[in-house]
Amino acid sequence: MSGFRTSDGKPRGRSRPSGQAAASPKKKKRRTGGGSQRVTKRSGDVRSKPDKGRETASAAPVGPLSGKALRHLRGLGHHLDPVVQIGKEGVTDAIVAATREALAAHELVKVRIGTEAPLDRRDAASELASKTGSELAQVLGRTALLYLRHPKKPKIAFPS
Repeated sequence: MSGFRTSDGKPRGRSRPSGQAAASPKKKKRRTGGGSQRVTKRSGDVRSKPDKGRETASAAPVGPLSGKALRHLRGLGHHLDPVVQIGKEGVTDAIVAATREALAAHELVKVRIGTEAPLDRRDAASELASKTGSELAQVLGRTALLYLRHPKKPKIAFPS
C-alpha cells in the first residue's frame, strides 16, 4: 500500500492527526434586498418571490400560442402515439368527433394522416384543427400535433 503514503511513511492527503474531526465549512449568508426576494434552503441562491396577483405557469396563453409554448408542446408530443387516423375519406364528422373526444381527454393529440387521404397533409391538419377549435402545434411528415386546453382542468403547464 505504498500508493497511500508519502516517501517518509506518512499517510498521503491527511494534514490533521487521525483523532481530530474535519471542520465544517462556513456558509455565507446572503442578504436579500427586500420583500420581493427569498433565499433557497439548499443552495442559498437568491430568487424572487412569486407575485400573488400574477398568473402561474399553468395558465393558458392568451391568443395564439407563442413560439416557446409551441416548442414545449412539440417536446411533449414527441413520445405520443397517434390516437386518430385520417384515411381515404378525409376529414369526416366521425373523425372530428373522435378528435374532440381525444382532445378533451388528453389536451395534446397526435393525428396520423394516411397516404390515401384526399387532402394535402397540411390542409388536412389545418382543417381538422379549425373544425375542432384546437391549435395546430406541428405538422411533421404525415403526422400532426393538435392542442386544445381543457376548460376546467388543464393538464399541461407552459413554461413562464
